[in-house]
Amino acid sequence: MAKRRAIHRVLKRAGLPYVRFHDLRHTFATLALQNGVDVKTVSGMLGHFSAGFTLDTYAHVTTVAQRDAAQKMDGLLGSRI
Repeated sequence: MAKRRAIHRVLKRAGLPYVRFHDLRHTFATLALQNGVDVKTVSGMLGHFSAGFTLDTYAHVTTVAQRDAAQKMDGLLGSRI
């Protein structure tokens, strides 16, 4: 409860809208994965018990990352095959 009030005070002072702490965690994880932070690092930072749990939770992000990686590799190797 005290943590919730603290985050609300910080947000209010900064002139930012109300956001649940969980939403901030989710945004952090999503942005980190989308920007190339490896899943093991993100998992550890979030305190997840395994990288597999993180992958399951953020599968939508990793699917996009996999597609982007495939497109990059196709651009790199596609013309050579």
